[in-house]
Amino acid sequence: MSLLNRFVTVAAAAATVTATGLAMGPAAGATPTSSSPFIAHFHKLTNIASTVPHNGDVNPYGVAVVRQSRGRLHRGDVLVSNFNNKANLQGTGTTIVEISPGGHRTQFAHITAAQVAGRCPGGVGLTTGLVVLRPGWVIVGSLPSKNGSAATAKAGCLIVLGPGGAVRETITSHGINGPWDATAVQYGRTADVFVTNVLNGTVAAGGKVVHRGTVVRLRLRIFGHRPPAVVASTRIGSGFAEQTNAAAFILGPTGVGLNRAGTLYVADTVKNRITWIPNALTRHSSAGTGLLLTKGGKLNAPLGLAVAPGGDVLTVNGNNGLIVETSPGGAQVASRLLDSSGSPKGAGALFGLAIAPHRAGVYYVDDVTNMLRLLH
Repeated sequence: MSLLNRFVTVAAAAATVTATGLAMGPAAGATPTSSSPFIAHFHKLTNIASTVPHNGDVNPYGVAVVRQSRGRLHRGDVLVSNFNNKANLQGTGTTIVEISPGGHRTQFAHITAAQVAGRCPGGVGLTTGLVVLRPGWVIVGSLPSKNGSAATAKAGCLIVLGPGGAVRETITSHGINGPWDATAVQYGRTADVFVTNVLNGTVAAGGKVVHRGTVVRLRLRIFGHRPPAVVASTRIGSGFAEQTNAAAFILGPTGVGLNRAGTLYVADTVKNRITWIPNALTRHSSAGTGLLLTKGGKLNAPLGLAVAPGGDVLTVNGNNGLIVETSPGGAQVASRLLDSSGSPKGAGALFGLAIAPHRAGVYYVDDVTNMLRLLH
């Protein structure tokens, strides 16, 4: 998808419910939606491929579409990060798979603890925070656990891989503490990466809700063959509700997406709402939890988030398998059931999503079946 006429890639992940009041109004740069919602054009659900690599990792989280061929990255393919290992322990997944539109799956990366030793607090547990920059830099969040329990979760890091799948560097500090999801925009040799963080006081609270979740903007300088360098970091969002959860590991601010006007949308999972942060590319201070776009209604623990080509916001629910489309003015204009398995139906199935090239549909991961699927 194009934002500010620049290359953008989006990803997302986690779960639960309730809302408090914020001033509500149209997002900055909001434009009227087209005559019909984006997802109303699509009526078919297709399994593209299993997301399980040879080592057995499960629980696919992040989704990112490759926009430019470089190294092992092929334009139009989809990258998927796995959060669990083959024993289904959360926060222990170490693989990123690459899947072609035709369903051919290869392993793009297997990141071992030894490759990030001393450079990523806690080790490796790949989250929904997954983006691809030019020239082929892949950035993925790590929120690792020692034994699959949130009680042993550590701060983690952002792991930067080259287009061949090798670890080139890690990004720590700069406000990174439990990176949960991410989106990015690149313009020339500069990129802004927006990261949600869910470990600020969460583990110490022992399951109680704390309001310390953040959104951090990292400004990166992009070089040719050298890894990107952080030149500035700004906390642009703060005070989001977060808590540990036995089933969902961590609940907190999850999906993020940027529109053409520089408004950043955030899926505030615990509060069951979507908020927006104005001037996300230029602001120098936190907007708190932002302004309210929508809450309740068809939302039910929104997780992954993507901005549709017409400017509407797409979110997937953690509790009932629905995708929900919301206009920039805050109206929930469409919804569609993407997964009906489990009890209750669709619970725990949906995490990351991304717009397919040429506006051809929506890629998303189904955690119940460990599949990459396409709504088209």
